[in-house]
Amino acid sequence: MPNNGYAALNSDFDSFYTRRLKMRIDDCFSRPVTLVPGRTITLLDRASRINHNKHYEFTHTFTRALNVSSYNYLGFAQAQGGCADAVEDGLRRYGLSALGSRAEGGTLDLHLQAEALVARFVGQEDAIIASMGFATNSATLPALVGKHCLVVSDEHNHASIRVGLRLSGAMIRTFKHNDVQDLEKVLREAISQGQPRTHRPWKKILLVVEGLYSMEGSMANIPAIIELKKRYKFYLYIDEAHSIGAVGPQGRGVLNYFHVNPKDVDIMMGTFTKSFGASGGYIAGSKALISALRPRVQGSSYSEAMAPAVLTQIIASMGSIMGIDSPEYYQGLALAKEKERQWVRRDLVKGLERVPTAETRGYEHLGPAPQYLLPSWLTLPKELKDGSEGRERLHRLAFNARYLSRGLVKLGFIVFGHDDSPIIPLLTFNPGKMPLFSRLMAERKVPIVVVIVGYPATPLVTSRIRFCLSAAHTKWDVDELLRACDAIGDTLDLKIAGGKHWKVEEVIERAVELVLTDD
Repeated sequence: MPNNGYAALNSDFDSFYTRRLKMRIDDCFSRPVTLVPGRTITLLDRASRINHNKHYEFTHTFTRALNVSSYNYLGFAQAQGGCADAVEDGLRRYGLSALGSRAEGGTLDLHLQAEALVARFVGQEDAIIASMGFATNSATLPALVGKHCLVVSDEHNHASIRVGLRLSGAMIRTFKHNDVQDLEKVLREAISQGQPRTHRPWKKILLVVEGLYSMEGSMANIPAIIELKKRYKFYLYIDEAHSIGAVGPQGRGVLNYFHVNPKDVDIMMGTFTKSFGASGGYIAGSKALISALRPRVQGSSYSEAMAPAVLTQIIASMGSIMGIDSPEYYQGLALAKEKERQWVRRDLVKGLERVPTAETRGYEHLGPAPQYLLPSWLTLPKELKDGSEGRERLHRLAFNARYLSRGLVKLGFIVFGHDDSPIIPLLTFNPGKMPLFSRLMAERKVPIVVVIVGYPATPLVTSRIRFCLSAAHTKWDVDELLRACDAIGDTLDLKIAGGKHWKVEEVIERAVELVLTDD
């Protein structure tokens, strides 16, 4: 509200929402934690005894809980193991910081090796890395488009994309979330009408979508978008912050999942925060594009250079997903293929033959990482070097994601998103049920930490619980999560989906059947 003649900084509704709802449930947000955010997480207990969540006091106690709130899709958030050992070795060699920006003496050999490895991993010619994931979008988009350009953006795109587009000065049009028909309608109208007032053709048209939407758990319809791209000749920018490393047979993101050639996409963006246990982000594309962007992307050239320890973590984790080119890699790959043939149903084996591999023309990037792309001093254990642990992590994550998503549906919950998404939003609708769900989860015999999401990140009446699964989770962990959801869902009356509902023990007993069934 106005104060001493100054205008109000916040809107009336935002002020009302903060005082009447957000403050009352604030204990469920920004919980302080300590130690590694892996399969479990350690909470620093706190209490607000006198002023209703305005201020907190630490109780000097800790709570160890099952962690389904962190972006740790492949379980690389760990303080021990091959990647952690490599980071420790890198610290001894390079220290803590590059002590400069990339444009002013802060470029290490590790930066060049990481960029080359990223480009190989995603199937593009070159890449730029930046030290902050949010800035990767917000600083790159203004370098790609500007005045007299048109950007078509999904209505649920991340805030970093929206900030970047506003800074660019380009004309922005949105289309309904993941609706290809509405996208084509927007494109046809924009192309036929041209620029406002003058009706001249647009200098360029850029479509921006996310591979996996963090609040919805849905994947972009990439094959249909590629068909539109060929017809309307726009540039395509895909944000794979949540999908890279987490989905696809080889963990290469939504393009890998839908068997799309990466060369059909002009600009690929991703982050190292979710699947690689690191921080920062990348932009990948053709050599000509990346060369033109390097001096213009301020988030890479003029911000602090990525720290050597972070670069080592990226290289080690990405190399373990790819496997390192060696005789051991090809021996492990042959054993994995044979095991897959024996495990998958016979009627699906023929379909597997059509999945692109490193031997398929145009998909050579799906092969192992060449030795020359890695630091000569980097030593990885056999299970990381031959790619066997990377494949196992991908399989565990895929199982956990599909098991929890389909299990919640069978219990009667309304769940958003794709079956194979590691992000699973469970709808509560009523914002008052969010804090109850979170507190009841934390008070169980096996405490569970979840993320609650409400306004302004989502519309007020589509409040939700967001589960983030990891390859570090075991089947027992997901079983326990399902039992907790079942009990709390009955208490809060959240099982409102139609159809026959299963008992939780039946869901747990038939887990493999749920995962393998084609819905």
